[in-house]
Amino acid sequence: MPPERIPLPDMAATERLGLAIADKVRAGDVVALSGGLGAGKTALARAIIAALGHEGEVPSPSFAIVETYDPPDVRLPVVHADFYRLADPNEAEEIGLDDYRDGAVLIAEWPDHAGGFAHEPGCLSITMEIADEGRQAIVECGKDWHGRQPW
Repeated sequence: MPPERIPLPDMAATERLGLAIADKVRAGDVVALSGGLGAGKTALARAIIAALGHEGEVPSPSFAIVETYDPPDVRLPVVHADFYRLADPNEAEEIGLDDYRDGAVLIAEWPDHAGGFAHEPGCLSITMEIADEGRQAIVECGKDWHGRQPW
């Protein structure tokens, strides 16, 4: 299945994409968000978490590396991780990523710094890019996402 390009001209479009993803996401899935600094990764992560039911602030996990959200605050457990500061993919194991992920959705910013997740069947890989008018999301679905694409 070829990548899908989704224009995100404004924050409302990003929030709609977050809602669509939240509507289809299941425990065990990974939403892998790639792109340069300022491309909109955290904005999309916040939109997904809000659409899953979280009503409070969603801090960027840049320094904590991992933030968790649990029911009843959200529809299902969520791990929001920002791997930007990892120097080696093995550090993801050292912070106990597998323990956090058990039964949860992982929203991973800078997934390549943790070794990547595209090989996982439940991975929705999204590359965020700055475009002429706002942003665009380039989405590739792992095999478990076929038939439940969020667009």
